Amino acid sequence: MLEIQGLHAELDGKQVLKGLDLTIKAGEVHAIMGPNGTGKSTLSHLLAGRMGYVAQQGSVMFHGEDLLAMATYERARAGLFLAFQYPVEIAGVTTMNFLKSALNAVRTHRGLEPLDAPSFLKLVREKARAVQMDDAMLKRGVNQGFSGGEKKRLEMLQMLLLEPSLAILDEPDSGLDVDALRVVADAINSQREAKRSFLIITHYQRLLDYVTPDVVHIMNNGRIVQSGGAELAQQLEREGYQSFGIAEAA
Repeated sequence: MLEIQGLHAELDGKQVLKGLDLTIKAGEVHAIMGPNGTGKSTLSHLLAGRMGYVAQQGSVMFHGEDLLAMATYERARAGLFLAFQYPVEIAGVTTMNFLKSALNAVRTHRGLEPLDAPSFLKLVREKARAVQMDDAMLKRGVNQGFSGGEKKRLEMLQMLLLEPSLAILDEPDSGLDVDALRVVADAINSQREAKRSFLIITHYQRLLDYVTPDVVHIMNNGRIVQSGGAELAQQLEREGYQSFGIAEAA
């Protein structure tokens, strides 16, 4: 599904990714862990096509297509989804209209009929219940007045509606209490299937107690330095980064 080879990238004149290689097959859940400043979020933003994040060399193939040649909206329509570490507020756009527009754009790209208002309302309410989001929140501006946990629930609601083939989740557990963490984990687990993959960026083992990854990667200094099974995250929790030859977590 996703094949990254020799990816180099810089941000604000600083080299961040330094020859990163990563392969994610259909149906797999991968977790990336590593110290602050090692390039984890840069990788997620680069893959999603965020402005200012540009690859200097290397290749990224997504479903056999050159991802780096696609515009940001083309990547989203092709099935790539990014849940931000810090979701932004969008003033003047209601959450309901935002979700409907996004869903119908994806449906049109997939050759499906757009949902009319009653059909969409029924679907969004069903998915909102799955992430324990009240209907009243859907009438607010996007993320306006939302707590950190509510913003993450909205991200999960977007994922449930759009049904991407690759969901990149940048620290989806950041700042969450136990209840909200379980909502996020349940949303991820409910979407696990043979044709859908996940790339989860996290600092902590606690999310991986609820979502068992197929592969865990340890990232340092702009590249993946070690990969293994779920036990790798458990080792990191017990022994810290020194056990992987990483002197210090910033």
